[in-house]
Formats: sequence, C-alpha cells, structure tokens
Amino acid sequence: MRAVEITSYGAPDVLRLGARPAPAPVAGEVLIRVSASGVNRPDVLQRTGNYPVPPGASDIPGLEVAGEIIAGDAQAMSAAGFRIGDHVCALVAGGGYAELCVAPVGQCLPVPPGLSDVQAASLPETFFTVWSNVFERAGLQKGEILLIQGGSSGIGVTAIQMGKALGAMVLVTAGSDDKCAACLALGADHAINYKTSDFAAEVKKLTNGQGVNVILDMVAGSYVSREVECLAEDGRLVIIALQGGVKAEFNAGLVLRKRLTITGSTLRPRSLEFKTAIAKALKEMVWPLVASGAIKPVIHSTFAAADAAKAHVLMESNQHVGKIVLTW
Repeated sequence: MRAVEITSYGAPDVLRLGARPAPAPVAGEVLIRVSASGVNRPDVLQRTGNYPVPPGASDIPGLEVAGEIIAGDAQAMSAAGFRIGDHVCALVAGGGYAELCVAPVGQCLPVPPGLSDVQAASLPETFFTVWSNVFERAGLQKGEILLIQGGSSGIGVTAIQMGKALGAMVLVTAGSDDKCAACLALGADHAINYKTSDFAAEVKKLTNGQGVNVILDMVAGSYVSREVECLAEDGRLVIIALQGGVKAEFNAGLVLRKRLTITGSTLRPRSLEFKTAIAKALKEMVWPLVASGAIKPVIHSTFAAADAAKAHVLMESNQHVGKIVLTW
C-alpha cells in the first residue's frame, strides 16, 4: 500500500509518499480502505519528534480516517452493527496517512447519512476530544457558558457547534477579525480577537462580571492566570494542548475562593475501553445532530495524500478555519 512516511524528524518536507506492507486486522479490528485521512496538530508534533508513538501503534502518522470496511473480525463487527462494505470513520492511534488502515471496531462510527468519506474523515479526532473533555471531564451543562480558546481550529469549530447544539452559550477567542467572523457564522455567541483585546477583560464584560463555567484551552502557559480570573464560581478549566508552554503561574487564592477545577488530558494513549465508551456516547448524543445538519463538518482544505507536506505547511501557518484532510 501507499503511505505517507516521516523520513526523519523535521520540517514538512520530511513527509514522503512511500510503500509499506498492508496491515492485517487482528481480533476486535477491521481493515479500512481509506478514502480520506484527517490532519491534526499531533501529526505535526509527531513529525518534529515531539509526540512519541504509543507502544504498539504504527509509526505512520494520522489519527483519523474514513473509508470502506474490507475485512475484519466478523464477530466483533456483527456485535457493533457493521459488515463488510460499510463506510465508517474511525479514531486510530496511528497509521491514518495510508491507503489501508486497521482500527478497533469500538472506535469506528458509521459515516453519517448525507456525508462523504472526506467530510467524515474530519470528525473523529475533534469529536472524541471535545466530547471527552468538555462534556465528560468538565461536565458542561445546558445553560452554562463555554469559552473556547482558538475557536477557528479544528477542535474549536467542533466545540462551537457541539456546545450550541447541546444548549450552552459559547464564547471564543481567535487571532483575526476574519476568524472571529467565521466563528460567529458557526454559531458562537461572541468572538474575541485575542491579538487586539484582553480576552479575560472581555469575558468579564460579556458575562456581567460573573465569568464562564468551562474553558477549553489549547494554549496553557501564560493564559492560565487569566483563565483563572475569568472563571465563574465552581468553574472548570480543561487544558488539552500546550501551544503557549508547559509552565504557568496563577492566583491559587482564586482557585480556593471560587472552588475551581483545573484539569487536562490527552486522548491518544487512553485505553480502547475509554475510547469505545466515547464512541458510544457520540453515536447516541451527537451523531443524530450531525445527521440532521445541526452540526456540520468544517473543512478548510483538502490535499492529495502525496501533498501531505503542503497540508502540514498550512497547519503550521494557522491560517485555516476548520479541518485539513488528505484524500486517497
């Protein structure tokens, strides 16, 4: 099969299309003929040598795919309601940038009605991440206020739509007026240009000084101190990436007085059982919203798999709104 390989750690041009043996599914897995592969920030980190591959996972990058099931564990497929020929999207621990990819049955979801495989390939990584962190870890409830740092990212456009569809008020930050406008068009109630405004001060104004209930943070670093300031009582801060650095100083007194929770997680090393549970929740709670059009895939660009390096250049430029997808 053809696969995009990381020939050495470095700039995007280390990504090359090569040949690899086709993977074989084992018990509990399916083999997918990949139509499209989602591109995510962790792929960039893996390419630069800053995101080690979990034990047992493929060294081929790529954490999400969509395509046709062509082989697999018949008993596991039957139990999950799948059969040969079904089109699915799947979260994988690696190996997504390839023509063929194995995936645990429990981490597969049917391609929602009306969506193409390319659209479906943009869903798993961000949907699993947002559901796990915003709704399970942070416990966002209907009527609460969610602040998303980086609303125009792949994670951001998913969190905006999911938060609104499930009854929250949504505030976002983004790095330009155009990106703010794109977030508002997706349903965000307010968008703050973090390059021209202090987001913490703006949040206090927008919430009449009360603050927000949940913050989804992909920055960390110096942002944490301001996030602690703009959380409401019993607020929850969830850190899922460290683009601003791993160290932060903040007012611990506010954490005590406001009874705040500061937490975080990464998805890739979590267990099959954990990811399977998320998939079940998504199928029940979110997939009907995708099927109805209440939540839509937001794809900024598609690239042929041979042009994976160009996709990574775009990812690193931060000029995109939504997801980047490779096609086979």
